[in-house]
Amino acid sequence: MTPLYAYYGDDFTGSTDVLEQLAEGGVPAVLFLRAPDAALRARFPDARAIGLAGDSRSRSPAWMDANLPGAFAAIGDAAVVHYKTCSTFDSSPQTGSIGRAMEIGARQFGGVVPIVVGAPHLGRYVVFGNLFAVAGGDEVFRIDRHPTMARHPVTPMHEADLRRHLAAQTDMPIALVPIDRIQAGAAPALFDAVSDGAVLFDGIDMPSLAAAGELMQARGTRFAVGSSGVTRALVMAWQASGVITPPAAPERAAEVDRMLVVSGSCSPVTAAQIARGLADGYVGVRADVPALMRGERAEEARLIDATRSALDSNGRCVIHSAEGPLGETAPAAGDRLGAALGRVALGAIRQHKLRRVLFAGGDTSSHGVAELGIDALTWAAPMERGAPLVRAHAAEAAVNGLELVLKGGQMGGEGFFETVRRGR
Repeated sequence: MTPLYAYYGDDFTGSTDVLEQLAEGGVPAVLFLRAPDAALRARFPDARAIGLAGDSRSRSPAWMDANLPGAFAAIGDAAVVHYKTCSTFDSSPQTGSIGRAMEIGARQFGGVVPIVVGAPHLGRYVVFGNLFAVAGGDEVFRIDRHPTMARHPVTPMHEADLRRHLAAQTDMPIALVPIDRIQAGAAPALFDAVSDGAVLFDGIDMPSLAAAGELMQARGTRFAVGSSGVTRALVMAWQASGVITPPAAPERAAEVDRMLVVSGSCSPVTAAQIARGLADGYVGVRADVPALMRGERAEEARLIDATRSALDSNGRCVIHSAEGPLGETAPAAGDRLGAALGRVALGAIRQHKLRRVLFAGGDTSSHGVAELGIDALTWAAPMERGAPLVRAHAAEAAVNGLELVLKGGQMGGEGFFETVRRGR
């Protein structure tokens, strides 16, 4: 069966966000953690959507040139292929270049490339080409004034106009379908007037996303770029045309008595969650980041031992590398830190027979989960928007069936750790 939809996620947290959108829409889906061969795909015969979780958000354009064509080819038999970006669109010409990924996909699949970044379900809005995002509670900031994303340690967002932002990463022409033209019903004419490059759609609410999804379906889009707003837009179009049927309300996850949190995030949102977790009884274990960066396995062993002590005492532990934003001179080391924390998590999972683990931070999730030897993830249950519970499929018995939440730094309420442990 030809998949209805496929996506490559530029990090693992965003990849599970798409699983959530598909599950809510009634689309059976599987997220692969390695390029799937025929045998791996055959293990999930009912999947109508497939994903491939990657880490291109932290990679160079040269890495993308070498790796993205093969990744796209592995899922390219789907009706539409989506290069899934973070909803904050943080990227640069040197790291996580969305422009370069867009060029590669356009060459491989052809056609005009729709860009949908607005994701109202996550508090992300695009208005006249400018990106806005919720921070913490309900306050909305232009992305270049966002208290976290404007100071991101790897890819700070200094430009809110997404076409100007992308112009530093690609020479592809990028047209705009603004919100007033969408509301006036003029989006099809604007889209059809573009014969080359890409088209950025404004998105502030579900009707504006629905307009983008209807156009992508009607025009037979083969390749699109953007947040899970792309997924939500397509799901609404498929439902409206009867391709899929909305599912019944999902069941909630069961509570677990033991849980490990592994955080490499420097977001103030995660910092508040750590503080609340400690107040709720989690034992905090601070990682020696320089030792982990030097590859000192003794530090990894110390963290695993500390996890055992914490879990034996009260069943809840949070290993963390920071408590809020780093200084401006702090070096970027998300890939190495994430991998080291992933090895710590795997050691704890094996020793303590853990069945639920929460990873916090985009790089921590991408590079950390890659250390667990997981073949694929499927959606398990809702938690909070953008950070669902997923289930691991792996050859190793200790990891197979493991329940995971992969949380971006900005995701989740203050009491999120206990929400995940309790399953609600």
